[in-house]
Amino acid sequence: MTTPEPMSPITEDDIADYLVNTPDFFERHASLLATVQLTHPQSHRAVGLQERQAQMLRDKIKALEHRIMDMIRHGNENMILTDKLHRWSCELLVTPQDQLVASAADNIRELFQVPQVALRLWSLQGVHAQAAYAQGVTEAMQVLATSLDRPYLGPNTGYEAVQWLDEPTQAASLALLALRAAPGQPAFGLLVLASPDAQRFNSQMGTDLLERLAELAGAALSVLQKQA
Repeated sequence: MTTPEPMSPITEDDIADYLVNTPDFFERHASLLATVQLTHPQSHRAVGLQERQAQMLRDKIKALEHRIMDMIRHGNENMILTDKLHRWSCELLVTPQDQLVASAADNIRELFQVPQVALRLWSLQGVHAQAAYAQGVTEAMQVLATSLDRPYLGPNTGYEAVQWLDEPTQAASLALLALRAAPGQPAFGLLVLASPDAQRFNSQMGTDLLERLAELAGAALSVLQKQA
């Protein structure tokens, strides 16, 4: 005579699985719902199942409200930034060539409230090659600019371009934007944004706006380049 194998103890997962697959259980035992007592998450007092479910629903609604408010806030912030980018682009379109560089830098400083902005170009034509914004750019900086597939955002680690700023020692964080006449072409300029706030430009930031800024600046300032 064989000895029957001992039955495995019922686990909480077994109970949960049974209740999920037996939806009419509480219809047959409706009185159980009134006797179930749970702990309230805030007051820690015992409450009924229905009250606990209502609290969970209120918490979910509150969390959704916070998410919606965050989405609205981010949407408003994006609209403000898009408007500033549009205004900056329109200003470039009506600016004479001999004022383009100064206008581009000054408007970035004012519209986007960037404490320090510097801009250098190379491979320019005619009188533009003798302008102050075409001086002091080493070959190493030109190579660095061309190597930037996307804006650099982070701490000031001693980049040579920092010396183009009015107050280099006040640059704790930087954004370096390579300027190209068109995507895929070598850079012919570098735009430097700097802040004394070490977190103003950091590697966790999104770069979409800065990439658009660099593309627009590159396209607008490319009229100063040497012609092929």
